[in-house]
Amino acid sequence: MKKLLLFGLGGCALFTVGILIGHFAIQKGPKNLLFLNLRELTKVPHMATTKGDEETVQYVLKRWQDPTSGLDQAWREEYLVHLSFPDKNQKNSVKVGREKNYTSDQNDPEVVQPYAAYSPAGHAKGKLIYANQGKTSDYEHLNNTLNLTGTIAIVRYGGAGRGAKAINAAPFGVIGVLVYTDPGDINDGLMSDLNETYPHSWYLPPSGVERGSYNSQFGDLLTPYLAAKQDTYRIPKETITGLPPIPTQPIGFEDAFKLICELGGEPSPESWHGGFNCTYNVGGPGFRASSIFNNSDVKMDIYNKEELKNSSNVMGVIRGSVEPDRYVIYGNHRDSWVHGAIDPSSGTAVMLEITRVLGKMVKEGKWRPRRSIIFGSWGAEEFGLIGSAEYTEEYYTKLFERSVAYINVDISVFGNATLQASGSPSTQSVLFTASKQVKTPGHNSASVYDNWLQYFNRSSPTYGLIPNVGHLTGAGSDYAAFIHFLGITSMDISYTYDRSKTKARIYPAYHTAYDTFDYASKFIDPGFTSHQTVARTAGNVLLRLADSLLLPFNCSDYAESLEQYLQVALDNFQEELSKHGISMGELCQQQHITCVRLNTASLSGERSTVVNIRRINDQLMLLDRAFLDPMAFPDKYAYRHVIWASRSSGLATFPGLADAFEGAKNSGLKQDWSKAHKHLSIVAQAIAGAASTLEEVI
Repeated sequence: MKKLLLFGLGGCALFTVGILIGHFAIQKGPKNLLFLNLRELTKVPHMATTKGDEETVQYVLKRWQDPTSGLDQAWREEYLVHLSFPDKNQKNSVKVGREKNYTSDQNDPEVVQPYAAYSPAGHAKGKLIYANQGKTSDYEHLNNTLNLTGTIAIVRYGGAGRGAKAINAAPFGVIGVLVYTDPGDINDGLMSDLNETYPHSWYLPPSGVERGSYNSQFGDLLTPYLAAKQDTYRIPKETITGLPPIPTQPIGFEDAFKLICELGGEPSPESWHGGFNCTYNVGGPGFRASSIFNNSDVKMDIYNKEELKNSSNVMGVIRGSVEPDRYVIYGNHRDSWVHGAIDPSSGTAVMLEITRVLGKMVKEGKWRPRRSIIFGSWGAEEFGLIGSAEYTEEYYTKLFERSVAYINVDISVFGNATLQASGSPSTQSVLFTASKQVKTPGHNSASVYDNWLQYFNRSSPTYGLIPNVGHLTGAGSDYAAFIHFLGITSMDISYTYDRSKTKARIYPAYHTAYDTFDYASKFIDPGFTSHQTVARTAGNVLLRLADSLLLPFNCSDYAESLEQYLQVALDNFQEELSKHGISMGELCQQQHITCVRLNTASLSGERSTVVNIRRINDQLMLLDRAFLDPMAFPDKYAYRHVIWASRSSGLATFPGLADAFEGAKNSGLKQDWSKAHKHLSIVAQAIAGAASTLEEVI
């Protein structure tokens, strides 16, 4: 019984974990199966709905339907979704060049030209200004001294979402936006492709352009809260919100350097400076008098077009032997902007290796999980998490009532230094237990947990120094619909680089034509040892969730996170709220009742019944669901989780309260302070309601 309470696993399941860890692609060199997966997945560009995407659909289906190592069942599901593409016959132009060819990969005719998905088509001509990161505060700063009407802004990635950079610009009269990746943010300042950037290192070459979707919400834009089937009702296009209202185009830092370093006007604030060895002037607007571009306008010709296209999810299932109506879901998107070796094919390669190992064990009759496992290869993620969002909308009731957890492994390997993970606080214990059983690549004794602890750690009031598990507070990948819309306990797992050795905000070839098999195998994970480590760790987590008699969730860890959020709220909001007659008492009262410890010790003797085990598991499974409030964020599509919803505030605390408080403090309006009071009550009652679900009786 002691082993059961510690691990939540029976002896057979523990044996299965050991077998699983030992079988993941242990071969070296050309026989390494992860190597072969990635090479096959990255042969051609595979942007959503293209011929290359269909080839990856067929590849995944073939693997999952294999008679010797496939799953119990695998199929494809189609959605008719609203996407945005550049016109193949009319190239978007800002008088800049295409990405330079270093290997044959960039020369593939299916490499999509750099563009901003969902930017409107149009032609803009005006004087150039530099607007830092395109935040509202950046445009406000410029507007104090410049007339921005009729200008074109050049901004760098970071600080504000892609689409927000243009949305923020339009009210100030800006008519077009150029977005570039600054070498100071991604390349540690290095700029030369002669000896500093790819193909000589992992750094982004000067002509590299980061593509991306410029919409501000996820899921199919024409069918919010409805699965995008052939005959589904679609809202009028003109009612879509959160899209750039003016032409927008990404460019490489090679072109941005030529433009920014020629600008006139006053120097920008020091915090706006990046990696260029020149003064970041804000513009006159326009270029300085001594510039070769003096009196010149910047002209943008954007020919993007929007289409309804069929996009496929590939789904696979291993049926559970005891609780087939309880689902552990493992997902990763399949589509990429170009070849996508790291994003997302590193994750797909890992998922295919996990399904090969598990499928083989099922086909040979050696194992079957207690609960059902659903695998999802999502389509059209790059356009806004579309495949996973449509799946949750179509199967809302079934998933809401039966899902135990969702594991997301999108970019499985950013680098080869350490594990990183984010998730609901209750997943912390299973992540720790799983990572302790996997060895760190290149070390005979150090576990993934030990290595993780060295790179990302925090001090816990309960446990002392432990690895830091981040929170899923936004919509960075396909976990979004599961945690925010359905309230399914979720986690995101990957291996990353040593952040003490680089300031790169993400791996430098992200969303460019250089994210290739050559790049991944030479500079991200030579030998594919990190891919293997993620497969073993994520596979271990998956098995524990699928096979544990008691679900390996710890609700006390949730309580600790909520108490930390509460302390941040008290420190930052209490004094100002009290001045407006708003007491934080109702929230403070929940501080000590956020989690009632489930009495797992009672699962002994006669009380260890199927019904009793099911009751406790359901309480653990539904904990995140208890924090959902469909009315909390009416202006945010699919955000219903009052603890982990996205927030604009920089404070790590309850998102609705933090944003409402910030809005009220800025405006001083009575109705905005009332809104802050409302969100205070929403989160206080959500916590009280969640705590009550952990009690045995009402």
